[in-house]
Amino acid sequence: MNEDSKAHIQRIAQAAFAQHRDLDRVPAMAAGVVIDGALAAFSGFDAGADSLFRIASMTKSFTAAAALMLRDEGKLDLDAPIARYAPEFADLKGPTTDSPAITTRHLLSMQGGLATDDPWGDRHLDISDAELDAAVRAGPLFACAPGTAFEYSNFGYALIGRVMHRASGIRPQALITERLLKPLGMTRTVWEAKDAPSGADIIVGLRADDGTPEPTPLDGCLAPMGGLWSTVADLAQWVDFLADAWPPRDGADTAPLSRASRREMQRVETAVEPFDSRSADGTVWHFTGGYGLGLQIGQDRDLGEVVEHSGGLPGYGSNMRWVKNTRIGLIALGNSTYAPMRFATRRALAALATAGLVRRPQPPATSALVEAGTALFGLLATWDDKHAASVFADNVGPDDSLAKRQSAAAALLARHGALKLARVEAVSRTTGRIVAHSATGEVTIAFQLAPVGGVQKYDLPA
Repeated sequence: MNEDSKAHIQRIAQAAFAQHRDLDRVPAMAAGVVIDGALAAFSGFDAGADSLFRIASMTKSFTAAAALMLRDEGKLDLDAPIARYAPEFADLKGPTTDSPAITTRHLLSMQGGLATDDPWGDRHLDISDAELDAAVRAGPLFACAPGTAFEYSNFGYALIGRVMHRASGIRPQALITERLLKPLGMTRTVWEAKDAPSGADIIVGLRADDGTPEPTPLDGCLAPMGGLWSTVADLAQWVDFLADAWPPRDGADTAPLSRASRREMQRVETAVEPFDSRSADGTVWHFTGGYGLGLQIGQDRDLGEVVEHSGGLPGYGSNMRWVKNTRIGLIALGNSTYAPMRFATRRALAALATAGLVRRPQPPATSALVEAGTALFGLLATWDDKHAASVFADNVGPDDSLAKRQSAAAALLARHGALKLARVEAVSRTTGRIVAHSATGEVTIAFQLAPVGGVQKYDLPA
């Protein structure tokens, strides 16, 4: 990326982040744009790229990644009852007699059925093992049966922490630090502010109503749901680590967690009912998508799938998001109670997309797809039944006769004149578009390969 492009991104992102800070009156804010592993733009308002904020529920992605690491090592079965690893949870059952046993996957994907608990959970990060056991023995409330619906539960991530501890023999906080944070060079990401590097700029969390400092719970059993402190600079490494799992590809796969497992985190496990949210300037943002493993996945009409997670605690708000298959992400951290930083990253991403700096990703065309598309184009331009036999899968003739197909190809040329192949684009590894130029403009022909090879279907434009 050249300096002019960086400057352009910086100007657009700065304006969007500044607008959000003013609208929501965030006292201190740090935000950035991550491109290909580098912090391509940074906006700081009374905070720097290395200033520490509590990132709250963004922590869940770290916990989920560590759980998948244990799964990949054969130490944790995500689909086994949690009581296999923590027998003290054996009496924790759903609200109906036909409720299934609660699994780690249920809890990671917010379908454990436990009642939503943000206000309560946010004040209890520091509960002890004994307090967690007592809460389980008392019988926590269920909003629904496990495996039936999305229900956001912080308490569920405390249970995951206990399961991970039993499966690995290591406290989950230590596991995440040693196996994820250190290998990724996230040296300023810690579980308690006192463990930050010497001289670190620790941003004090403030109440949204009167600006007074909020008390900061210490590290405890609920910390796997939201206890980490981090910086924009460190989180740039985390965002890129997760975003770089896309696209699937050959080559070295030596990161702390495999690309396949990182992609699994970013796959919808639990549908979330579509909802609208309104930012301070009245802009309505629509969400359609679901929850994966420690991450939320939404559908953007213009950009495709966008992965994200927000965080909120008394004194803090945070958000990270990235566009799948682009390695382009955004991070925003603020120090006001439940500051809606998701609006900051959404606003900046929308501005970058409007400027043409972020586009819907287009998968690379495989050689098989290009060869098939080129052969189909040649057939349509100069029809020959013998050539057709080598281009088509064996369903094409029975679906519609070759004579009718030849006539349709001739009619296409009559409408548009001679066609010149411009390119073959991929929609997926087996679905593509032929783009051709003609006297009437651009002509697009969609086609699809059969599982056994050959074109099984194509659609000619009117």
